[in-house]
Amino acid sequence: MLECPRCFWLQLVKGEKRPETPFPSLPSGMDKVLKEHFDRFMEKGELPPELKEQECVHDGCKLFNDKEKLKIWRSNFKGIELLDKKSNTLLHGAIDNLLIKGKKLIVLDYKTRGFPVKDDTHEHYITQMDIYNFLLRKNGYDTEGYTYLLFYYPNRVNGTGEVVFDTKLIKIKTDPKRGEKVFKEAIKILQGKEPKVSKECGFCKLRREIIK
Repeated sequence: MLECPRCFWLQLVKGEKRPETPFPSLPSGMDKVLKEHFDRFMEKGELPPELKEQECVHDGCKLFNDKEKLKIWRSNFKGIELLDKKSNTLLHGAIDNLLIKGKKLIVLDYKTRGFPVKDDTHEHYITQMDIYNFLLRKNGYDTEGYTYLLFYYPNRVNGTGEVVFDTKLIKIKTDPKRGEKVFKEAIKILQGKEPKVSKECGFCKLRREIIK
């Protein structure tokens, strides 16, 4: 929706999706093993090495340990849901993990990159984090005003062939009201007429050329 309201409208209203593009399988594979890795520590009531020297440890954070809720909230087909009854629009998001500080929840999201993190890398994920906090609060959970992104990127290959990854934890301030604003804008677009062709959208240009 943020990239191109017209493509968003066409996909959800008309069922006309953008053409499939190649997507690397490494992030999905990393996502699976990281969740298993963190869950092993969660079951022992501990934090993994990636977090032991971080600020969140000194704040008294622990891994969220409700396995049944995690199973649902991590599912791409379910996730944390919110139904806007007036428009009958369902919003849902699948999280990677959660930390708990006192009675408040903190979203912890894993990101896999090929290169070290830049100063502005985290900015690309602010809307995603805003929406996660918005969903949690609308479902009756109290959250901190921030989330964590845990980046993994390759450092070197050991002599025995194992790839060694470096990590960087970045704390992001979040605002559920911004997440709510994005959701309301999405509803407004979906209930309206087909948006105009975006001059910046390559998919719109391709569609226009095909129709010609």
